[in-house]
Amino acid sequence: MKTVYLTASSLDGFIADARNSLEWLFQFQADPPGWEEFEARIGAIAMGATTYQWLLEHELMPPGADPKPWPHRQPTWIFTHRTWPTPPGADIHFVQGDVRPVHAEMAAAANGRDIWLVGGGELVGQFWDHRLLDELIVTLAPVTLGAGAPLLPRPITDPPLQLRSVRQQTSAFVELQYDVVYA
Repeated sequence: MKTVYLTASSLDGFIADARNSLEWLFQFQADPPGWEEFEARIGAIAMGATTYQWLLEHELMPPGADPKPWPHRQPTWIFTHRTWPTPPGADIHFVQGDVRPVHAEMAAAANGRDIWLVGGGELVGQFWDHRLLDELIVTLAPVTLGAGAPLLPRPITDPPLQLRSVRQQTSAFVELQYDVVYA
């Protein structure tokens, strides 16, 4: 079992723009190659409140539109201090505080499969802080945002991440896969 941060990033290192929007990414529309294989290896998901809020307001439950179903079959833990609605059919757990006991709960639920950290970067940084992050998969999109939510707001320099692979996904995207090594 691995804990994996898979995300898309602009070329200048942002996962959301200055308004916490993901619209810049959704212009590309299609799931990246290998998405089905990645999702099949996932047994549990974690995401932060800002990511969840954006999904609710723009994709799943936009004002004036019919709600869409939750896109994941895996149980999902939302790290938040607020109360949120739950989309129909979603297995969602609202949590707060230290990521370590929640990680243990997610690992048990994942039953040997991987845990996907959707983001944001600050939440992923908390997993890194406690040596719970194993792998980074970053899909670089051909845009720059100039400002926004950083990919990972932590210095990771000693030891650095170890590059496992570089792969062109489409004419627009390149995927970088890194293993996390702790000193």
